[in-house]
Amino acid sequence: MEQFFSTFSARTIWTPELIVVLVIISFFYFMITGPWRHKFPGSEPVKVSRKIYFHLGLICIYFGFGGPLYVLGHLMLSMHMLSMAITYFIAPPLLLLGTPSWFFRWLGNIRVIKGIFVVLGVPIIGLVLFNAMISFYHLPQMFDRFLTNEGWHNAYQLAMLGAALMMWWHVIPRMKTKRELSDLKKMGYMFAGSVLITPACVLIIFAGEPLYETYTNPAVWAAAISYCLPAGADIPYEIFTTGDQTIALLTPLQDQQLGGVMMKVIQELVYSAAIGYIFALWMRSDKASTDKLDVELKEYEMVNQKNVTEA
Repeated sequence: MEQFFSTFSARTIWTPELIVVLVIISFFYFMITGPWRHKFPGSEPVKVSRKIYFHLGLICIYFGFGGPLYVLGHLMLSMHMLSMAITYFIAPPLLLLGTPSWFFRWLGNIRVIKGIFVVLGVPIIGLVLFNAMISFYHLPQMFDRFLTNEGWHNAYQLAMLGAALMMWWHVIPRMKTKRELSDLKKMGYMFAGSVLITPACVLIIFAGEPLYETYTNPAVWAAAISYCLPAGADIPYEIFTTGDQTIALLTPLQDQQLGGVMMKVIQELVYSAAIGYIFALWMRSDKASTDKLDVELKEYEMVNQKNVTEA
């Protein structure tokens, strides 16, 4: 870590421009949920817990698109996979939970967005699209191409985040829709997502050799790391993987295997937590329905008994 912080400048490591963007988003969030709230039909005060969820989501976005973890991800595949797991498995549900439902209702009344959602709001599309995009991203040739082309990389990252939000929307719907899944279907939906992402993780974990030139070829690595550096900065070749070990004393293959395991473990933990939470809601709803039925039966029996007595 000492080598890392001494090699890269503070601007490179902390990505201040991304911090500014996220602060602006936070400002508009507080304005919309505060002073501007009366402009949105049916708006209600937003709980503190939801505000915390939203800002935790922004913090996750920061570590996925910038900050120390982003730079480390250009040196170690495991750190890149960790940042992706945080961005696409943890950030989306937090952002959805933190956004008030009345804002989505207002957004859904905009004709263009309503038309887009009619097509993209089908549950299977979000599920397949996100997992297909993340699998495509990790194909060796595409991975190296994305990391050495800043424009395409940024665009694809934002597209994957959009696809992740689409997928999570059907697990954490923030307003009533015609395509809302039952609790049982939501659990099946998350299980299917876990299955669909497995091939990408298996490819990375069980490959017999390093797959990505970004971490083994100095020329490709130099092109990738240059996008993390300020204009005119020298490429720090002394910190590059030597072929025997990375900055973390792992071989490129060990680093690759660790990255695949980390992504799969984090994905399983997040999806399992979601399934467990949905199951708890399902059981609570079922118990409430049973209790309501018991009350109705008791009232019916009391009425019948009263009628018999009067007769």
